[in-house]
Amino acid sequence: MIFLRKTERIQSGKLEDFNRIFHTHEYREYVKNGAKLIGRWVNDKEDEILTIWEFKNKSHFENLEIVRDASEEIQETEGLACKNSYELLSSAEPYPSAYHPPKHIMSVSGYITNKKDEVLLVRNFHRSDTMEMPGGQVEEGETLEEAIHREILEETGIKVSLIGITGIYQNVTSGVTCIVFRGEHQSGEGRTAENETSEVIFTELTRDNIDHYITRKQFKSRALDAMEANYLPYEAFRARPYELMSRFDVKKEYS
Repeated sequence: MIFLRKTERIQSGKLEDFNRIFHTHEYREYVKNGAKLIGRWVNDKEDEILTIWEFKNKSHFENLEIVRDASEEIQETEGLACKNSYELLSSAEPYPSAYHPPKHIMSVSGYITNKKDEVLLVRNFHRSDTMEMPGGQVEEGETLEEAIHREILEETGIKVSLIGITGIYQNVTSGVTCIVFRGEHQSGEGRTAENETSEVIFTELTRDNIDHYITRKQFKSRALDAMEANYLPYEAFRARPYELMSRFDVKKEYS
């Protein structure tokens, strides 16, 4: 493992601007290419940011130096040039997993239809080359059901009713496992979300035209599975004492 420790001396009162650039560019590009964020901290005066990234090896780090350079160019373009220092660290142990239980990322996605049997699709700013079903990361303490309701509402302004789970998809590269729900439009008019979605539509989606809308193979397979769904059992519960929070039973749709 190789770690990059980045220290930024920033202008007073500009923390929000630096955070925006970090989340819209550096974070997305690093994570998309397999790097892991260990942590990001700011001091009490809000004039220094410490960020630590994990890379598989030095070659992996060097291949992503273009991300670091691009982030600095964006800062300069927006008048936010600052003093940055970088230090590479190595570890004989897979820090931090050597000291803490592993944490995996869960995400959810929804195949949502309206009364015309059209499917809800969105175009995200950071994946503008394709459309996809709405969804996102499950927050800590949140059930899968709560997460999909929240994500669809945030990205599209639409409330839905859920039918069941149609598939489970594991991205081994990024460590993200996605759970896909099928559901129906309940209320709300579709709208875009700032810094999230640039396009929100209901459209007829079939095996014949899906390539016109969904260009990434991993998103396409999820939608195709959901078209002819075999639903999976799912339940959310609390332990000690046991409390069942919600459950979807197994069922199959026949065309």
